[in-house]
Amino acid sequence: MNLETLFGLKGRTALVTGSSRGIGAAIAEGLAAAGAHVILHGTKTGGAAVVHQRIVENGGTAQELARDLSALGAGRDLIEQAEAIAPVDILVINASAQINATLPDLKPEDFAFQVAVNFGSTVDMLQTALPLMAARKWGRVVSIGSINQLRPKGVVTAYAATKAAQHNLIQSQARDYAMDNVLLNTLAPGLIDTDRNAHRRDEDPEGWAEYARTLNWMGRAGRSEEMVGAAIFLSSQACSFMTGEALFLTGGY
Repeated sequence: MNLETLFGLKGRTALVTGSSRGIGAAIAEGLAAAGAHVILHGTKTGGAAVVHQRIVENGGTAQELARDLSALGAGRDLIEQAEAIAPVDILVINASAQINATLPDLKPEDFAFQVAVNFGSTVDMLQTALPLMAARKWGRVVSIGSINQLRPKGVVTAYAATKAAQHNLIQSQARDYAMDNVLLNTLAPGLIDTDRNAHRRDEDPEGWAEYARTLNWMGRAGRSEEMVGAAIFLSSQACSFMTGEALFLTGGY
């Protein structure tokens, strides 16, 4: 078996939620480079235009869909829109909401928003996508989790809890769909230097560098592109005997 057979995604269609920037954008570009036709997703129409352009310039193919995943039923609608383009072989659940607050300071509306985006839309997407993948006897779901699902920090109480719930859901469905060759796994990053963290880095560069130095064995924040190899592995034939697992990329947290 050659590397193309193991890791190549030619002929596959991948939907990557939250792929207008950061980790989602990097994964979308990586899957396209591996041969997949990528359906990009952002909250607003045209939000992933820059990523789309980069994919095409590098010889890949992509399309864009827009959907606010905090809305009731949005996950189901997104899958149905994507399936109208092509059968979705690979679903990367990356879009998420993170509002920092300890439990005493957590506002009900902020809690509800994070639950809707991070967990509710995941339920919707899996309810819709998994039976279709099972009928076709091939599917890959890659949920982008977080080190906080395992080692939660108090300042991200709701976010951490939703990521733990998301992986729990991935595990339960991995069991149910394993015999159909539909494999579900979680890719859980540690501290990654993305747009979400840009304000901390820009406002206090020295403090950010010190925080990163003490957080993991590598002494630095990860980069979005460092998530791509693992995402391709979990999206391909290479992970044919792996399901229900969490793969942590944390620099040795």
